[in-house]
Amino acid sequence: MITDKVLGTPGAERVVGLGLGQGIALYVGAVLGTGVIALPALAAKAAGPASLIGWVFMVVASAPLAFTFAALGARHPDAGGVAHYARLAFGPRASAVVGWCFYAAVPPGSSAAALFAGYYVESAVGGGRATAIVTAFAMVLTAAGVNGFGVRVSGRVQLALSVLLVGFLLVAVLFALPHADPGRLEPFAPQGFTAIAPATALLVWSFVGWEAITHLTGEFRDPGRDLARATAAAVVIVGVIYLAVALTVILVLGPAAADSAAPLGELLATAFGGNARVLAAVAAVLLTLGTMNAYYAGAAKLGAALGRDGALPAWLGRGSRAGEVPRRSLAVNVAASLAVLGVVSALDLDLGSIVLATSGLFVTVYAVGVAAALRLLERRVVAGTAMLTVLALLAMTGVHLLWALLVAAAALAYGGRKVPRR
Repeated sequence: MITDKVLGTPGAERVVGLGLGQGIALYVGAVLGTGVIALPALAAKAAGPASLIGWVFMVVASAPLAFTFAALGARHPDAGGVAHYARLAFGPRASAVVGWCFYAAVPPGSSAAALFAGYYVESAVGGGRATAIVTAFAMVLTAAGVNGFGVRVSGRVQLALSVLLVGFLLVAVLFALPHADPGRLEPFAPQGFTAIAPATALLVWSFVGWEAITHLTGEFRDPGRDLARATAAAVVIVGVIYLAVALTVILVLGPAAADSAAPLGELLATAFGGNARVLAAVAAVLLTLGTMNAYYAGAAKLGAALGRDGALPAWLGRGSRAGEVPRRSLAVNVAASLAVLGVVSALDLDLGSIVLATSGLFVTVYAVGVAAALRLLERRVVAGTAMLTVLALLAMTGVHLLWALLVAAAALAYGGRKVPRR
């Protein structure tokens, strides 16, 4: 728990840090991001209306993951997050591998996300790829700047963003629903029911994020109480929003949803009339900033914890304690993000491949984190259910786990087994 002196009241202390509302906002921002921008159309293209089964599966399957990480965070609050749990359960080498995987996933993941939003801006104002690239760089710097003021400022910004975005999406759905036609659910599975599996694999990107807030658990005023409440609220909010948007896209746009590069823009145009590309661009930028904000906050704390524990250079260790701002770790992660974004932009690399490689890193973090939960938690039913989800995600990720294996090898080569126990 973080305390400081109340001005004008000698000896008095007050609790500071993340409250329940900010915690919910960070969770929602970490999970509800770029997935809602493009994936309803991609999933519909893969499986038609039957893709809704994939959405329901992922909403239900993500709940045990979310509650498993919340239980670990409440019992073992630490800036190291999943890396800390891995160290407690399996030792320093596992901790180093998990920490490196998460820290390495943020630069490519944030670059891809920023470019997705950048292309929405380009579609609204024109200017070609240059507009998308400039927008992406601006978004990285904006998210970095917000986090430079500390997690409390970042949490307040996230709260405002999340309230705005949830309200915005719900309004779009409510205004578009009068144009819905249940007949667009037929044929329900035009590619056959076997197409649901690949459609669900695409949706994995939409539900990565429950592990991100584990690095901020020490910043909560009352982790034991607020983490479970924040998780429950976020699971409901994210599930309702994703299902509402996916269902509305299919009922309103019908088969045309599968061919839309910007389904949210089409939905907004139907809801409000006229050219709604500007509204879609604003929504895309704000959604993506919310995700980037949450991930930079978590990665900055993680990097500081890894520096503190010896899995990264000790120079990064400043800022690992609750209430401190890990500016060195943040600067390194942002610099890596800018470098990756520069390479991706210059070489015009395929964003889909970057997304899948990033997903492979996060799924690896999930696998080790849930395995740690099975050893550290007394009540293992939820963690056991989460492990079944992780095994399915590993199978879906397949060859894209190669990047995670390379990062793991680098972590071990650096000397993860020398990480000292505190």
